[in-house]
Amino acid sequence: MWSTPPVREVGRQLAPAARGRPLAARLPVTWLLLGWCVLAAGCATCRHSSGIARPFDFSRDTFAYPNELKWVYRHDPVTGRQTTEKRSPPPDYALRCFVLARAARQFRFHAEFEPRRPVADAATYRALIREVVRRSPRCPSAATDRVVITGYSGLRDFSHANEVLLKAECGSAIESYLLRSHWRMVFPFSRASQAATAQRLLERLAQGHLPIVHVLRFPQLSINHGLLLYAAAETASQLDFSAYDPNNEAQPVQLTYDRQTRTFLLAPTAYWGGGRVDVYEIYRGWPY
Repeated sequence: MWSTPPVREVGRQLAPAARGRPLAARLPVTWLLLGWCVLAAGCATCRHSSGIARPFDFSRDTFAYPNELKWVYRHDPVTGRQTTEKRSPPPDYALRCFVLARAARQFRFHAEFEPRRPVADAATYRALIREVVRRSPRCPSAATDRVVITGYSGLRDFSHANEVLLKAECGSAIESYLLRSHWRMVFPFSRASQAATAQRLLERLAQGHLPIVHVLRFPQLSINHGLLLYAAAETASQLDFSAYDPNNEAQPVQLTYDRQTRTFLLAPTAYWGGGRVDVYEIYRGWPY
């Protein structure tokens, strides 16, 4: 983190030395901020927006292991109250839901699996994983610039055989806490904003994108989680989004948008009793 002196202090510090100098020289902070905005906006523009050649396949494009739950969740079906207690023994791989959702999309964006070629050694795979993870989680690579991973048909097979290696290289738990998009969760979610979000997610899926969403209830934080959306079904009354849930490697989960109430609903899971959630898309544009 960094900070600047209050505006008045900046004025006092610059005024004596600024006399007779060009305006640009007197406003270095302004120019730095403008430059940052230009660079950030540039990062938000994908050069290869159509770089994904085939639809997302849950059985092929997801991790073979889950983000483990740090707590045991119990839901009272009558009161809707949720209670928790620490899992014993504690999990070895937890608090990485956003890490796994992001990494799944990075492998889909940037990797090409070639199962007919020989399996490589651990050092080779470590370097390839690092190359995939260091690339943008927002924009896909061109078809000619993908990272080639041999010996496996997809991320599911690759992660089944190389679980320890992928867990070590895809990201730490702190990366789930330090997402730059977390600023959004503290502001209210209006029904109008949720309607706009639902429509945008539907359009992005139709265009071949794979939106990653933050689902939450704030300030309760009874749920604070990341999902990767890969398909949608539309009816007159609702939108049903199919999602890869990093907490559940076995099957997809369903996120529903109710048109009448303009509300998102997440089906019950091991960590959530089911019901209304607020949703916004992450890993899109420079503010997120």
